[in-house]
Amino acid sequence: MSEEGKILKIGILKNGTIGSSLLLAFLMDERAEATRINVREVTSGAKMHPEDHCVDTMKKLLEFELDLLIMSSPNAALPGPKAAREMASGIPTIIISDAPAKKAVDEIREKSMGYILINCDSMIGARRPYLDPVEMSIFNSDLLKVLAITGALQVITEELNKVIMDMLEDRPPTLPQIIIDANIATEAAKFSNPYARAKAIAAFELAASVSRVTSKACFQLKERSEYIPLLAAAHEMMRTAALMCDEAREIEKSNDTVIRRPHNAKQHLLRKIELNDKEQ
Repeated sequence: MSEEGKILKIGILKNGTIGSSLLLAFLMDERAEATRINVREVTSGAKMHPEDHCVDTMKKLLEFELDLLIMSSPNAALPGPKAAREMASGIPTIIISDAPAKKAVDEIREKSMGYILINCDSMIGARRPYLDPVEMSIFNSDLLKVLAITGALQVITEELNKVIMDMLEDRPPTLPQIIIDANIATEAAKFSNPYARAKAIAAFELAASVSRVTSKACFQLKERSEYIPLLAAAHEMMRTAALMCDEAREIEKSNDTVIRRPHNAKQHLLRKIELNDKEQ
């Protein structure tokens, strides 16, 4: 098959949910017009028990005879995601996870897998007296805005596309091994205004610190009177981070310097800056 006729079969395994996993398939094909990739997702939903969820979903995904595997979960060091990784032998694999997954980096490297860990992809305030479906949705919408505008999702997009293009053009893929911090994210976002970048850095760091607060509230404190204020505070922190991101993007919009990097139908990333420019 010629390079132009080759279609890459990509599988996305979602065990549990982090903000970076919400739109993974669309980071590779934002307008549903890609002709050279075929993406399938399998998810265990909110739960990530090893056998009942992570292993079962992996079995289902492997039925698609994949060329590339992307595995997403909170804390990839947990038993469920680790059990799923044991089943990925022989398939180029990229792990996408949050800061606690740093404990699994050595093991992931030993398996010759790639990884993208996102420091600002913080844990939600997951306790019943506070978290309902509406609060869950608001937190994730704020987090998604932080991930998008700070540049974290741009890093993921570019790294995945490098691997995809290598494979489509029959080059051995170089799998990413990246921990996304504020500098890496905002560099990828290509802010032209230094104040806009400063706001994005502040938003990233504030969002990254949310996990410290939610972890204490979810796992250390027992009394409602102690943990509920912290949960609410953590969600206010993420909301503030999202607002700062809005401000950063508005600065770039006012200067007509928002960078846009759409895919073309053959999967190449294009580029434009001024709103009325033609992408190239």
